[in-house]
Amino acid sequence: MASLLNLLLFLLLQPLFSTANVYKLNQLRSDLISNPTPLNDTPPTLYFEVTKPIELPKTKPCSQLIIQHDFAYTYGKAPVFANYTPPSNCPSQNFSKIVLEWKATSKGRQFDRIFGVWLSGVELLRSCTAEPRPNGIVWSVEKDITRYYSLLQKNQTLAVYLGNLIDKTYTGVYHVNISFHFYPAEENLIDHDQKLGTLASGNHSWADLILPISRNLPLNDGLWFEIENSTDTKLKEFEIPQNAYRAVLEVYVSFHENDESWYANPTNEYIAANNLSLPGNGPFREVVVSIDGQVVGAVWPFTVIFTGGVNPLLWRPITAIGSYNLPSYDIEITPFLGNILDGKSHKIGFNVTNALNVWYIDANLHIWLDKQSKRTEGQLVKHASLPLVVSLVSDFKGLNGTFITRTSRSVSSTGWVKSSNGNVTTQSVQQFYYSNTMVMGSNGNVQIVNQNIHFNDTVHSKLPSSIVRSLTSHRAFPLYLYTDYLQQKNNSYLLVTNVSLGFIEKKTASAGSQFLKSSLKNLQNAEGNMVVKDHLVVSGVGNTQQVYRYHGGKSCYLRNISSSNYTILYDKVENTCINKPKSDWDFGLSRLWPFGAGII
Repeated sequence: MASLLNLLLFLLLQPLFSTANVYKLNQLRSDLISNPTPLNDTPPTLYFEVTKPIELPKTKPCSQLIIQHDFAYTYGKAPVFANYTPPSNCPSQNFSKIVLEWKATSKGRQFDRIFGVWLSGVELLRSCTAEPRPNGIVWSVEKDITRYYSLLQKNQTLAVYLGNLIDKTYTGVYHVNISFHFYPAEENLIDHDQKLGTLASGNHSWADLILPISRNLPLNDGLWFEIENSTDTKLKEFEIPQNAYRAVLEVYVSFHENDESWYANPTNEYIAANNLSLPGNGPFREVVVSIDGQVVGAVWPFTVIFTGGVNPLLWRPITAIGSYNLPSYDIEITPFLGNILDGKSHKIGFNVTNALNVWYIDANLHIWLDKQSKRTEGQLVKHASLPLVVSLVSDFKGLNGTFITRTSRSVSSTGWVKSSNGNVTTQSVQQFYYSNTMVMGSNGNVQIVNQNIHFNDTVHSKLPSSIVRSLTSHRAFPLYLYTDYLQQKNNSYLLVTNVSLGFIEKKTASAGSQFLKSSLKNLQNAEGNMVVKDHLVVSGVGNTQQVYRYHGGKSCYLRNISSSNYTILYDKVENTCINKPKSDWDFGLSRLWPFGAGII
């Protein structure tokens, strides 16, 4: 993500030498947008992220424009604020779906910018802007924010931070509208993912109270905490009501500057041996979350590639998975309620293993309250947070070599809470597995990264009736990255990039004999090249193909889409749950996908 550091890198940029290619591409980001081609009388280009449309009721929404603002020179300034008031003109105050809509346009030259949207300190959206064109661009993000239902029932203050820079070269102003759409309840309309959560917990899907675990205002920045290195721990004090019976911590994570491409960072040993000056600490990162110094869970984040990342031409008009709507990560902390139901202040902490500057992290604490009693009680019965297991094998000579990194971790906790629902015992288990094979070749000018993250969560709740409710989530985040730097004649060079990216998730929920499941396979393959001369892009091409496949009960969504240099080559969509032959949907990606059929 561009920042003052990126501008300094641009101003100080010297002729390139052999080093890790992903870092070279990040250094060149300012060059890659500095020579746009004039496009006279061409309408703005529509950019978008491929995702499943939100399942909406047929009722007419009550819509509110919450904020309208032009983000020009906003870097290092206070967030933009707006007063939020719940809708009062709706025929019904019972809503089955609430949607945040971000609409933006921009024109000219500009970096990609990270931004966040908070409601009284509770983060609703983490996103990245699109990079504009001379003729202009338009894009939108729609996010289901129904889980923040209780927060949206009261007057609040909305804050938006988008740190943008404007000068003679970088002219793109982001013109932004943010609206909330409230859909009155339609009988029997509950989407499949909502059913999963309700079945697994036995509770309504949204919490009674949401506490912000973010920085306090006033700030000349976003409300996120900034983690600057591996020893940096950020803390936030909080206090929960004494009648809580369930708690879930929702964590937002993004990574920037020296750790924007952490998955491609070489080892410190390699850097020192070759006397290089580039980000290191190897390719493994994890976010560790603690309460009062005790580890309660971890996040091994999805490898979001921002709209200017690796090769910006790849993400126009189809952006990289998750870049417009970064995922958040839930950690069930109900087993720990017995430690924090004392009416006293406690501290949630965040740190990042192997971190370099900078990570942006905050969280929302979702709390369910027992309205039948003033006080609940609980106890943490068992807790195990095993140390991180790391295996690193390095084999290099000079700038060429192979590096294999494997890590694993598990965090498990069991505790009971006694409320008007009876005595409920909850067990939460997180299991993580990681592998990264990195190859440096051609005197350091070729870099290949083959990485996979497995991120598994299971929550079991045993009720007084002996019925066990459970929710299991299995996630896989595969990444393949190939970059090649080829010196050409006349002081020019060719940059070749191939990226394969996947977000795969399977969920199952059960309660007694009831059982529900869903699956998502979101796979993307992009390849491109650029010819750069005198720090200007002379020519280039970016091709992207994506297959998005969701199956949840009677709700299914399939989309197979491909683009080349701003042009959509084909776009096939299906909403039925009829199984199609694999070749109809997955042939293009399975042919190119480097992990084989097993991951698909």
